[in-house]
Amino acid sequence: MDMKKNAISAIAAVMLLSFSLGGQMFAAGSSFKDIGSVTGKDKINSLKAQGLIKGISDTQFLPASTVTTAQGIQFISGGLQLSLAAIDFNKAPVASSIFSKVKDNAWYAEAFINAHYNGVDIPADIDPAKPITKELFTNLLIQGVEKVGNLPMINIVPVDIADADALDPSYQGSIQRSLKYNINTLDASGKFNPKSQLTRAEAAVMLYNALEYLNSRSDAATQN
Repeated sequence: MDMKKNAISAIAAVMLLSFSLGGQMFAAGSSFKDIGSVTGKDKINSLKAQGLIKGISDTQFLPASTVTTAQGIQFISGGLQLSLAAIDFNKAPVASSIFSKVKDNAWYAEAFINAHYNGVDIPADIDPAKPITKELFTNLLIQGVEKVGNLPMINIVPVDIADADALDPSYQGSIQRSLKYNINTLDASGKFNPKSQLTRAEAAVMLYNALEYLNSRSDAATQN
């Protein structure tokens, strides 16, 4: 009887752990079953098929769930496939030497390290547990995209954003470029909604659009 209880407890512990990791344990496989009515579901399933995003199980994505900062950085690092492969270190870097609130044994520590050393300027005191806003995620994603794609600085005609006054001034440039790259779009009222808490579906769609932009540039360069 004790063995049976122990087995049940072990299974429950694994399920709890997988949920707390935001789905980082599950590999790519069949399509997610809970995104049937979600805008961008094909994009989300495409990322899953490529092994670039994961759900809380192999068939559940929880598209409406709020993205934590830890999950947001994982989306960016995993989706853009950021790594330390091309960087030489005398000593392997640890997250706690860079970020005051990221523990070295946290499931997301590697994602933070990879993003940092690939040019994504993540605040040193960022709280991984806090929900990430649309404007912060956009700012960090654009930094990653521009580093990965080695994109040149461009002069763009700013798009009129109805709620521009709500934007963090330091994010305005990256937000405008995200609109230029078609990574983001404004809503029907012309608003960006910068302070809104990002959902997992929204983050995944933005990541897909970012990769599409990078692929389009790569294809254009090949043709030329």
